[in-house]
Amino acid sequence: MKKLFITLIIAVSTITAQPKISELASMPGAFSRMGFGPRGIALGNALSSVTEGNLTSYYNPALSVWQNSAHLQSSYSALSFDRHLNFVGFTKKFNLGHDKKTGKPRSSAGLSIGIINSGVSNISGRDNQGFSTGDLSTSENQFFAAISKKLGNKISAGISMKFYYYKLYEKMTATSLGLDLGLLYNASENLNISFVVADINSSYKWDSSSLYDLYGRTSNDDFPWLAKLGASYNLKSYKTLIAVEYERSSVKTNYLRGGVEYNPVEKLFLRAGVDRLNISNFDEPALFSFGFEYTHTLLGLEMGMNYAFVIEPYSTGNRHVIGLVLNL
Repeated sequence: MKKLFITLIIAVSTITAQPKISELASMPGAFSRMGFGPRGIALGNALSSVTEGNLTSYYNPALSVWQNSAHLQSSYSALSFDRHLNFVGFTKKFNLGHDKKTGKPRSSAGLSIGIINSGVSNISGRDNQGFSTGDLSTSENQFFAAISKKLGNKISAGISMKFYYYKLYEKMTATSLGLDLGLLYNASENLNISFVVADINSSYKWDSSSLYDLYGRTSNDDFPWLAKLGASYNLKSYKTLIAVEYERSSVKTNYLRGGVEYNPVEKLFLRAGVDRLNISNFDEPALFSFGFEYTHTLLGLEMGMNYAFVIEPYSTGNRHVIGLVLNL
């Protein structure tokens, strides 16, 4: 009886000592919530209100109209457990007509498109006897396109369409079409405020009848929708940008994230951030990140080399994100 009691105490202590992970981390579309590119990831993914530097509608569909010059960015993430995460994006601002008297644009709009590719390779396949059937891999992708427009000098609004394609196994695939809506308010020369609702209507639709015939079935895996409120402040005299964000999900998670970008010398930017700080469950570890960017002009093109480092608490290794930005 004494041994049983001691065993029970050890088991309960072990279970209660384990960090409690939020439901959001295990829900569909988790790859698309990891961030976009080295800059965003290094700043804790708190970019929904940032209008300085290179922008993407991934964080807020209303951002692209604030982009000063067209830019193309791509990046690759080195992850543990044979995972990969890649990004490609393009953002450009367009002027919609000019005032005949002043020559200034009457209005402007922005376009942002991109791809996020994620997956796992080198998965050992086995039959029901345990014999190897070769290596397997998965591929999960998001294709997005967003347009934004200024509603006056201080407010912009945007909408983003997102198409998901998930190849899980041979004929087992799923697709989804989702929607993001965003607003940005330029409260002052230094302060921006943003509001975003993401992944409206996103849901994977599965049909396993192609694999199991009459034993197959159809099912839906709904994505959690996210509501985000962000703010950023540019301390121009100190060459420092500060961004913070609060996120509430449909599964009742409450996350804080934030980042700081410092420009010590021309063409060099240093970054640090924290992501997924769960204020409803402090047992869940947050993600801390660091990074930098150095820009250089070559053959008339301004190029930026980006790097981000993220500490992953449940992995055998940390995340390294390397990227290149071309200002066109």
